[in-house]
Amino acid sequence: MRTVSPGPANGPSVTATVPLGVPPVWAVLERRLFDALDEAWRAFAARYCGPDGRLVYHGPAADRDGADDFYEAFFNWPTLYQLGGADDLLDASKHHWEGVTAQLTELGYLVDEFERGYDWFHQGESLLLFYGICAADPRDEQFRERARRFADLYLPGSANYDAEHDIIRAPHNGAGGPRYGLQWEWASYHTDLISMRPYGLPLRDLPGIAEWADLGDPSNAARMGAAMNERLGRGDVAVNLAATSLAVNAWLYDGDDRYRDWALRYIGAWERRAAANGGILPDNVGLSGEVGELHGGRWYGGTYGWQWPHGLYSVGAAAAIAAVNAHLLTGDEAALAIGRDPLEIVYDKAIQAGVTETEMSTSDRWLAELGDEAGKPTMLVPNRHDDGGWFDFQPPQLGLPVWLWHTSLGGQTALRGQDAERLDRLRAASGYDWATVRPFRNKEEAGHEAPWLEFLRGANPGFPEAMLSTALGQVQRRMALIDADHEDLSAIHVHHWQRLNPVLTEALLQLVTGTPQVLYNGGLLPTRLAYFDADRHRPGLPRDVAALVDSVRPDGTRVELVNLGLTHTRRVVLQAGAFGEHRIDRAVITRGDEDYPGDPRSYTTPPITESEREVTVDGPRLVVELPPGRRIRLDLHTTARVRTPSHQYY
Repeated sequence: MRTVSPGPANGPSVTATVPLGVPPVWAVLERRLFDALDEAWRAFAARYCGPDGRLVYHGPAADRDGADDFYEAFFNWPTLYQLGGADDLLDASKHHWEGVTAQLTELGYLVDEFERGYDWFHQGESLLLFYGICAADPRDEQFRERARRFADLYLPGSANYDAEHDIIRAPHNGAGGPRYGLQWEWASYHTDLISMRPYGLPLRDLPGIAEWADLGDPSNAARMGAAMNERLGRGDVAVNLAATSLAVNAWLYDGDDRYRDWALRYIGAWERRAAANGGILPDNVGLSGEVGELHGGRWYGGTYGWQWPHGLYSVGAAAAIAAVNAHLLTGDEAALAIGRDPLEIVYDKAIQAGVTETEMSTSDRWLAELGDEAGKPTMLVPNRHDDGGWFDFQPPQLGLPVWLWHTSLGGQTALRGQDAERLDRLRAASGYDWATVRPFRNKEEAGHEAPWLEFLRGANPGFPEAMLSTALGQVQRRMALIDADHEDLSAIHVHHWQRLNPVLTEALLQLVTGTPQVLYNGGLLPTRLAYFDADRHRPGLPRDVAALVDSVRPDGTRVELVNLGLTHTRRVVLQAGAFGEHRIDRAVITRGDEDYPGDPRSYTTPPITESEREVTVDGPRLVVELPPGRRIRLDLHTTARVRTPSHQYY
């Protein structure tokens, strides 16, 4: 067990001396976005939440599919706080977590504050709020205790984990142990389930049920439901890999090896199954530990697996989450293989076709993401597999390879190059303009990776302004939707709240920290840079301060900081890595001349010139003093993973 760092203590310090001059548009927009988001989350809470933090909803629980949708309405609020959101946003996030937790306990979804038993495609979504609170305030002993208690539910000796076969015993699992079967959800799987029709038949080997229309027969619908309950409701499934985030989150507090060992053991078991399956990560394991035991020997067919309903969208996300977690625990680039391999499998089978010309299960997502270029031929990869082979071709979901690239950027081996080369291949095969920023927001609040990557490689200089303007427009739209919302809050749709959550963090994560949006189905958030307000003793950028990361490379990051304020000096602690795992060896910084502001009798501002100097840091943090109206560019030369990652205490 390691000794926990006491926090971002004072270290080497530099002072910004370059006059701001004309404020950069990106900086003004960024600070405006912080202000808008602060207004927006308060309005959302006032409209949809009760005094104890719970969501205003008094309807029956029978139409709810799990706890996730209640928590998802607040999933990115602690992240906004860590970036520099309002001082009271952290307390608000905790308040809503506790209120919703009490609400869900009353509705019967939770036992001892944790999901009674549900799949990890959805549990991962519900836990983003919890993980964010833990990262934002690791001093909170209640959340620390919860983090350990929740992770203990999956360690050897728990009801959920079979240590003999290295499996989680059921797709639905949680505080109540394995919940065999699919509970009440699909006792009869019938044609009235219109939203599920695009995904086709859950099981495709039942006699007399060959197509969706066959489920119109009540006897067929009952047979399908019974078979799903038996075959999709037992044994381990690949999406359970997201449960490793629970263990890593607990480990980040104090380095307890029990959590590290279990997560690596469980990920290793799935790696061995993939190796035995020709390199393809299978999606199901029976209770005896045999792949395909419940599916006629097939490596596909499990719950939220390759065949049904989402394929790569669910399996690939869980594998990427596991890969990032394994890398956090070990620092070993080879640990990313479990996330890389599923992508390479499907990328090797790519075709060229237009989204509007191709039948796919989630076309609405891509129509929004590609806009007027959706009809152009582009790279499409198979997302799913059944007895007929690979199918359901869609554009690659860039968040998955981008997270692998982001995680391996600090490495020095050929493996790191593979992640960068993979993105180059995707760019070359895309039939749409990667530089275009389109005004959409999907469930994950992701999808703008392409124009961000173009910006980082110097090919999209207008990205910061375009992305921030788009984010402001989306906040404005959400607020207008809230203002126009006259739904009966006792009977609203399960996704109503998350569809109106006005908090956005994708743009800020990219521009402020150099990090992609969090993997939505249960990922942790190891950002490239982190910030602390040295005067208010809290995470995030101080008031008036804006940050722009415009370059990332294996050995460093370049960031510009500006103080837009007129009267107050701000002090920022700049940290390499959200968990303090990297070292800033040295920083090349800009400095201004002494001619500013010039003679008051002059009608014009004197030219602003700047030079560079190098400072030695040799630690994870650098204190930057920003007088009013000053800016500084810092080219940080870093060495990756010189410390064991941990939650950072301030």
